[in-house]
Amino acid sequence: MTTFDRRDLLKGAGAAALVSGLGMPALAQSAGKVVVGTWGGDYARLLTKNIEDPILKPKGIEVVQDQAGDAPRRAKMVAERRLPRGTVDIQGLSAANMYEMNEAGVLEQLDYSKIPNAKNLLPTMKYPYGIGHIYSGNVVIYNPKIISPAPTGFKDWLDPKWGSKIGFIDIQYQSIFIAASMAATNGASMNDLDKAKEVLMAVKKAGGRVYPTNEAFAAAMKNEEIGISAIWKARVVQWQNAGIPCEAVSPVEGIPAYVSGFVIQKNAPNKDNAYAYMNAMLEKAPQEAFAVDMGYNGTVTGLSVDPALQKRIGFTPEEEKKLRDLDYGFLAKNDSAMKEWWDKVFKA
Repeated sequence: MTTFDRRDLLKGAGAAALVSGLGMPALAQSAGKVVVGTWGGDYARLLTKNIEDPILKPKGIEVVQDQAGDAPRRAKMVAERRLPRGTVDIQGLSAANMYEMNEAGVLEQLDYSKIPNAKNLLPTMKYPYGIGHIYSGNVVIYNPKIISPAPTGFKDWLDPKWGSKIGFIDIQYQSIFIAASMAATNGASMNDLDKAKEVLMAVKKAGGRVYPTNEAFAAAMKNEEIGISAIWKARVVQWQNAGIPCEAVSPVEGIPAYVSGFVIQKNAPNKDNAYAYMNAMLEKAPQEAFAVDMGYNGTVTGLSVDPALQKRIGFTPEEEKKLRDLDYGFLAKNDSAMKEWWDKVFKA
């Protein structure tokens, strides 16, 4: 398991430089359309609120969102790779999925000279084929009224004794496998799929519930249908703000890092506007807005985030040492098998 060094993520360095219109003529002249592949729900809404409406639309860029889960969007990217022009320009994916799509040969290798704001990007968020937009870590979420004593990690979450109070989010199947593997190996491995399946099947037999989306899961937490699961810390903060009774615990086994980013398809029909979209998402204002609206940490330096909020969305120095980067190669190789087992065995 690789230690995920995130000190620079939590501290940042210096004020974000402001890029003048004179320094980015290509972006200033951008117009036309950009098609954005993204998850639906809150994330899509906040992309519109914080990036598209205030920054891109005033430039004359028409933004069209292609909303779907990442699995069907990735399948479409691969299916369209032989076409001279694809149907989507820029895709929102996790770091693991960005890696997988790069291995599949469907991504543009980025020309960072076309992303002026990338000079403020944290080094750990800069990939040859994509950029990190926001990040958080996977933690245990629980309702203290239902779950007592407080859990300490993934093993406590996946204890069959909680029965039908255990919740899962369908679209988070990769993260669930990782957490189950860490629970089964006391944090020694994120990749032991066989042991993860044993843990998950025991929970399935105990009555664990699966919800199709983050929003459906949140509703179940609110009405106390379930009381314990795992989710990005950012989501816990967001749901606390919405009045949902929940607390977060950083798992003793380690904290799998979650990076949500964007890539440009190699055959994107509107590449200039895809680059304009990437540049816009790295502006100071939308980065700070995502911290407030969604509880995620920004990926550029010089952000002004309220210290009280930063304490809630960030990690202590000790927790930071427990952040773990994912094995992107392993996930790319095994994603199809994981998804098939999840759909045909666990959810059956």
